[in-house]
Amino acid sequence: MEDKILQALECLKSDFNHKFDSLSNQITTLSEKVDSRGNQINTLSEKVDYQRNQINENTQILMALEHLTQVNKAEHDKMSFDIAEISGEIKAFGKSLSNIELITANNWGDIVKLKSIR
Repeated sequence: MEDKILQALECLKSDFNHKFDSLSNQITTLSEKVDSRGNQINTLSEKVDYQRNQINENTQILMALEHLTQVNKAEHDKMSFDIAEISGEIKAFGKSLSNIELITANNWGDIVKLKSIR
């Protein structure tokens, strides 16, 4: 009877060892999967960091472009004002030139009259 008990215990021990090895293998497999997921998370984290840096760089570029746009608009407005001022001066010069032509024509008429009187 002791042999049967020892044999039963040996079977239980063998069965226990087999199940323990199976659980150990499953734990190892799960550990490898967790490590793999950890590596994937690290990769995703690096990608997010890269995108964050890219967004910050793009934001700085956009802000610089907005500033340049404002400066360009101010220069454009100043040029428009200067052009309007020059246009007004040219029109005034044209009127003055017309007056000079009229006065010159009158003077030539007076010169002709004076020559005819002589």
